[in-house]
Amino acid sequence: MRHITEAAREIEVILETDILVVGSGPGGLAAALGAARAGVDTTLVDRFGCFGGNITQVGVEGFAWYRHEQTVDSEGIGREFEERAKTMGAAMPEPQSISHSLDGEAFKYVADVLVQEAGIRPMLHRTFVAPIVEGGTLRGIITESKSGREAILAKRIIDATGDADIATRAGVAHFKTPKEKMMAASVMFSMSGVDKKKFLDAVKADPQTYKDWAGGEWTIETSGKEDHMFSPFLRKPFRQAIEAGMIPKHLQTICGTWGTVSDQGDLTYLNLVHLPACDGTDANDLSANEIEGRRQAMMAIAALQKFTPGCENAKLRNFGMTIGIRDTRKIDAHYNLTAHDVREQARFEDSIGIFPEFIDGYGILILPTTGRYFHVPYRAMLPKKFDNLLVTGRNIGGDRDSHCAVRNMMCCAVSGQGAGVAAAVSLKTDATVQKVDVKSVQKELLRQGARIS
Repeated sequence: MRHITEAAREIEVILETDILVVGSGPGGLAAALGAARAGVDTTLVDRFGCFGGNITQVGVEGFAWYRHEQTVDSEGIGREFEERAKTMGAAMPEPQSISHSLDGEAFKYVADVLVQEAGIRPMLHRTFVAPIVEGGTLRGIITESKSGREAILAKRIIDATGDADIATRAGVAHFKTPKEKMMAASVMFSMSGVDKKKFLDAVKADPQTYKDWAGGEWTIETSGKEDHMFSPFLRKPFRQAIEAGMIPKHLQTICGTWGTVSDQGDLTYLNLVHLPACDGTDANDLSANEIEGRRQAMMAIAALQKFTPGCENAKLRNFGMTIGIRDTRKIDAHYNLTAHDVREQARFEDSIGIFPEFIDGYGILILPTTGRYFHVPYRAMLPKKFDNLLVTGRNIGGDRDSHCAVRNMMCCAVSGQGAGVAAAVSLKTDATVQKVDVKSVQKELLRQGARIS
């Protein structure tokens, strides 16, 4: 492989901030809000032109589709996302739960308002390039944008990139799922022009359950209680399309769920394309799978038009801005969550929030219908290197099964708020994030409306 030598250059320091959050998905946005509401100068950086990550950039709008009557759910900023979206006309009732699906496009504005209200410094259109490490101390990051290369220095840094990019490049120990075992990636899309009544009448005439997810190339492990519950699941039109020669026979994975259908005929949050062995940290993989995902989505739309009542005159409304990645790196934290923790209601003295017994991924689907929940420990966000770095979101420490729980957007908001508050409290008390008083962190989380036990 050929190499070139990049010339040394001076990079302008454009900002010094108390807390720097990099990545604005549910984890990063919640972290920035938690920090700012604790009274500390906070900056939020994102590579796209909007905040919201998986919600707004990927188009995953089912924020709490796991919630049922007996669910003991998370509280705090994650629930605020849903409630604020409802009051601002950016949400619709979700068909399989007692939750609201977020309107990914409208939530871009909701996120803007939340950021501005909290006094967070917004820095969009900036891509993280490299950490600034001097004498073993993490001092900030370098970004690249239309403005060129810029340096941002911070007293506390929260890595909410989803792939632990800052931590990894700074030399933090981590684990990475082998490519062939990674959860499939998805290209999300929505359709318009659907006849709502005709579509829902067909759904009612042939209701699908979570048990129907099994089959084809999928296997599903449930607890049994999920098997006969309604699911907005679609497989039959794609099998018909395969039989008709519209979809290649090897694409048995084109199937999945729909989110909501509006009075205007928008069929949203179509999670029908599943792309295995896509490494979200490899730009070549991302490029190939973005293109392949859109190709498969167009085949799925053609199948729905032909074989699903109400979709005859429907068409593509939009793709997500980027591919949805579920699984890449996880830090080796001071505590790595286990399958036993998320399946058996683990309790921790350093809890920064709770999350219901919702496990979704790697062929496991367990819904929180009986009131069970686990604690999310602060130590799972705490890398063993650096005293001013926290990692939050789907890349907190844990094993395979625990990842299937904590990767979900509401749990990312739980860990994000915990990270933001911990960073703020550490600054205000002149302590490192490694030695911050967790009781003080918990007190501020409770003041902000989080539930920790």
